[in-house]
Amino acid sequence: MSRAFDAIIVGAGQAGPPLAGRLTAAGMKVALIERHLFGGTCVNTGCMPTKTLVASARAAYVARRAAEYGVVIQGDIGIDIQRVIGRGQTVATHARGNVERWLEGMQGLTVLRGHARFESADSLRVGDELLTAPHIFLNVGGRASVPDMPGVGEIDYLTNTSILQLATLPRHLAIVGGSYIGLEFAQMFRRFGSEVTVVERESRLIPREDEDVSTAIREILEGEGIHIRTDANCIAFAQRSDGVAVRVDCTAGAPEVIADRVLLAMGRRPNTDDLALERAGVKTNERGYIEVDDELRTNVAGIWAMGDCNGRGAFTHTAYNDFEIIAANLLDGQHRRVSQRILGYALYIDPPLGRVGMTESQARKSGRPLLVSKRPMSRVGRAVERGETAGFMKLIADAQTQRILGAAILGVEGDESIHGVLDLMNADQPISTLQWAVPIHPTVSELWPTVANDLKPIK
Repeated sequence: MSRAFDAIIVGAGQAGPPLAGRLTAAGMKVALIERHLFGGTCVNTGCMPTKTLVASARAAYVARRAAEYGVVIQGDIGIDIQRVIGRGQTVATHARGNVERWLEGMQGLTVLRGHARFESADSLRVGDELLTAPHIFLNVGGRASVPDMPGVGEIDYLTNTSILQLATLPRHLAIVGGSYIGLEFAQMFRRFGSEVTVVERESRLIPREDEDVSTAIREILEGEGIHIRTDANCIAFAQRSDGVAVRVDCTAGAPEVIADRVLLAMGRRPNTDDLALERAGVKTNERGYIEVDDELRTNVAGIWAMGDCNGRGAFTHTAYNDFEIIAANLLDGQHRRVSQRILGYALYIDPPLGRVGMTESQARKSGRPLLVSKRPMSRVGRAVERGETAGFMKLIADAQTQRILGAAILGVEGDESIHGVLDLMNADQPISTLQWAVPIHPTVSELWPTVANDLKPIK
C-alpha cells in the first residue's frame, strides 16, 4: 500500500508536532510517524520527569534545613521513592497525552505509529505501508550512549531512562560521567538518601565549563556528601556478591568503588542508525549525527533534520528553535539561520548554573580584548535572605565593541536570572544598556548592572 503526502515528519519530539501544526495550517497534507512515545526526550525521560524529581529532592533538602529558618518539624524526614518516581511519571504521562491528543485532532494530519525507514530520497516505509512526499523532516532524537568499557556488558547498569523506573532507593549509586546529566542525578539521589559517587575521566567536572565553575560545583556537591573521583582513566566493571565493582584507578583514593546500582551518564547518541539513511543518500558524521547546513537542510534536497539528531543543539529549546527556523524559511519567506542563535542553557543542580554565549576560556582563545567581572553570590541579597550563598555571577564582554560575549551565574535562581543577559545579547545592545537598567529589588537579577559596572580589562 502506498500513500502520497505533501510532507512527512519522522518523530514527535519538540520540533515535529509544532511543525505539523504550521504545515497543516498552510494547507499541506502531512503524515507524522512516531515509533514509541509522543513528546520526545523532554516529555518522557528528560526535562519534565527529571525536574519533577529535582523538585522532590529540593523539598527534602529544605525540610532538613527547616530549623535554620526557624521552622520546627517533628520527626525524621523520610523519602518514599515510589511516590517520588510516580510523581515524575504522572507529569510525563499527562504532558505526553496532551501532545498525542493535539496531534490526533489536527486537521490535515495523519498520525502513524511505527518505525520509519527510508526506501529512497522521497519515500519511507512504515510496516507494510510506503509513504512518499517531496518534503521530509527528521526529528528522531537521541538516547544514552553506552561506551564499550570493560565489563559493561556483565552488569545491570542504569541510564537516564531506566533510572526513572526505580522501585527502590539505591544504597550506593555510582554515576559514571561527571557532566550535566550525571550531576543532576547525583545531587537528587544524595538528597533522597543514597550514598553517591561520581566517577569522571577528566581532571575536573563538566570540563566544557570554565575551571572556576567546575571547582565551585564540585565544592557544592562535596558539601552535600557526594564523593567525586576525577582522573578516572581506567574505568571498568565487575559483578560482585555485594554489588558492582567500578574500577576507578585515579591518582588518589581507593582503586575501585562498590555500589549496588550504576548509572551511565556518558553523553548521548542520535537515533539515526536504524533509519536506512544510506538509501536516501543522507550524510552523517563520524558520531552518527545528520549533517545539516545553516538552515537545517541535509545534503539531499527536500530532507531536513531537527533537534538532537542533527548535532546542532542538545536542548529542548534548540530543538524548538529548529522548528521555528524551518517554518520561517519554508512558509514565511524568511532567511533564518542556526548561526544567528545565541545559545543559553542551564545545569539543574541546586543552586542551578545558568549559561549564555562564550565561556571565559573560549573568549580568551579568541584573542580579542576582554572585559570580565565576577561577583560572589554571598553579596547578592536574595541569596543571603535564602541562606544559600554558594556560587557567583560572571560577565564577559568585548572591550572594543562593548558587547557582551557571555555570562554565567551559578547561584540561587541562576536559570531564570541568566535570561536578562540572554535577551540583551539577542537585542545586540551595548554594555551601557545593562549598566543603566533599573531592575526590581530584591531579586538576583538586580545585580547584573552592578556586575556590568565592575567590568575590567584582563591580560
